[in-house]
Amino acid sequence: MERKKVILYFLAVVLILVAVFLPGFSELQKLREENDDLKKRIKMLEEHNDALKEEIQKLHEDPAYQELKARQKFGILKEGEYIYKKSESGAGEGGAGVAPAGNK
Repeated sequence: MERKKVILYFLAVVLILVAVFLPGFSELQKLREENDDLKKRIKMLEEHNDALKEEIQKLHEDPAYQELKARQKFGILKEGEYIYKKSESGAGEGGAGVAPAGNK
């Protein structure tokens, strides 16, 4: 009989400990996962930041890269260059139009 009481007390203590510590353990696991996700995001942002720093350096130091970016962003053309635009309506032959550099 005494042995049954000891076992019951032991089980009661174990159940109380589980009830007390299980929610904390679940929260700990959740925070660990969130921490891992944040570490991945930090790594991705650091890589993106490095790429942007590299582009800034190119823009400051490389005239050919400056020209390329200006041409892409603002549609700047050199003298004698043409823009070929494909018409969505399919008008004309092949739906392409040609505009000289002065007439965008």
